[in-house]
Amino acid sequence: MSGRDSDILLLHVCCAPCASACVERLLAEERKIRLFFSNSNLCSEAEYSRRRESVRRLASLTRTELVEDPYDHASWHAAVSASLPGYARYPEGTERCRLCFSFSLGRAAEHARQNGMSFTTSLTVSPHKNSKLIFEVGSRWSFFEAVDFKKKDGFRRSIELSKQYGFYRQDFCGCEFSQKQRDVS
Repeated sequence: MSGRDSDILLLHVCCAPCASACVERLLAEERKIRLFFSNSNLCSEAEYSRRRESVRRLASLTRTELVEDPYDHASWHAAVSASLPGYARYPEGTERCRLCFSFSLGRAAEHARQNGMSFTTSLTVSPHKNSKLIFEVGSRWSFFEAVDFKKKDGFRRSIELSKQYGFYRQDFCGCEFSQKQRDVS
């Protein structure tokens, strides 16, 4: 890629716990990174704020630049519902998540494109997220780097770093559907 930020990798960030191990690994690899917090899928502004505050702390601790995508749950909801009628009945990890990933990664891709950078996502560190599905979505953009952060004990490391730094650690992906699924379990 060419452009003023072509040596920077944009890391789409879903939350500080997941991103912590990703940031640590990328910095150890001597990558220059910029964090892009984008979470319009979150079920409430309160949940968004809790996660954002931990991401801000992560950025401060690692001295990493942070860009915050505005919270717009209505646009996320409209994008998912318009593409998949009856989407609420689909379980986590299926087509509903594909659409959610498309929305969030699309926003990250636009920022990356505007700034001449490549991008990846912290979503792949979670054992609850299908990296293959994330890579399929990301492959729409030639400047997407398919990095599986689960490898090299990424998830275990994210738990350690979360505890060490006291990051807010949620117990559901964030959308109202995963929250309902959690509450039923």
